[in-house]
Amino acid sequence: MNSKNGTFLFQRNFMEYHSDRFEDHSLLIYKDKSLVALLPANKKAGEVHSHMGLTYGGLVLSKKLKMNETLLVFQEVLRFLASEGIGVLHLKLPPTIYQKVPADELEYLLFIAEATNTRVDVSSVIERNARLKIQSNRIEGVKKAKKQGLEIVEGFHFKEFWEGILTPNLAARHQAKPVHSVEEIELLATRFPKQIHQFNVLKDGKIVAGATIFETETVAKVQYISGNDDKQQLGSLDFLFAYLIEERFAEKKFFDFGISNENQGQQLNQGLLYWKETFGARTVACKFYKVNTANHTKFDAVFL
Repeated sequence: MNSKNGTFLFQRNFMEYHSDRFEDHSLLIYKDKSLVALLPANKKAGEVHSHMGLTYGGLVLSKKLKMNETLLVFQEVLRFLASEGIGVLHLKLPPTIYQKVPADELEYLLFIAEATNTRVDVSSVIERNARLKIQSNRIEGVKKAKKQGLEIVEGFHFKEFWEGILTPNLAARHQAKPVHSVEEIELLATRFPKQIHQFNVLKDGKIVAGATIFETETVAKVQYISGNDDKQQLGSLDFLFAYLIEERFAEKKFFDFGISNENQGQQLNQGLLYWKETFGARTVACKFYKVNTANHTKFDAVFL
């Protein structure tokens, strides 16, 4: 679909990699047999959610849809869910940086539907046309890396990063695992080779840091980032991200470092946030809402 705000994450070839973990409840919305919108979603405990296996969701809208038609689309979604006995819809909206044309209709419609804002995360983003200078402490890291002879390799070397850096670090520091297993990220990369990229930093042929990037039409998004215990002394991550921002993705409209939130958005990892901001990144909000489906009636008297 030629959408205002869709990305490759909403394609079935992406979503199906974890279909066994979710009860899919995605919706397709048609006008006169033409697909005009879709809602990637799953059902849990009697409620419908913007797909919980995706970073963001909300309504994906055709570029052709005007405001009045978008209102009817959202009203019909709520009416349909209510008719199925589903009382609550949870939405996590795509950040505005993913919009190919303005697509904030849902923000207004959620206001009319008296939705509740349940969570806000903050993502650190660089805009190409308003890029701030990288701070001197990051430049010092780049100089360290060059003196150490580090090199950056782009490709599909996910296993080295997952097993050598990412998974051990997440286990040691957060008692967690990557959202994607190495097998899953390798599968997705074969399906989306132009959108999923791996960048590994090597010293003397051995991996010392890396990052996984998901690329959409408007955004280069950092999906995973990690370095070994020597990253400060080596300047490995400074070196990598200076390259990604100033060279590899210099022409991309936005470079998104991702969120620095923990505990359902209630707290911020201050050190991580500071590091991102020293590259010139600033804040974009990632908003979550819940709306009672019975409130579809509130759209009946919007237009004068």
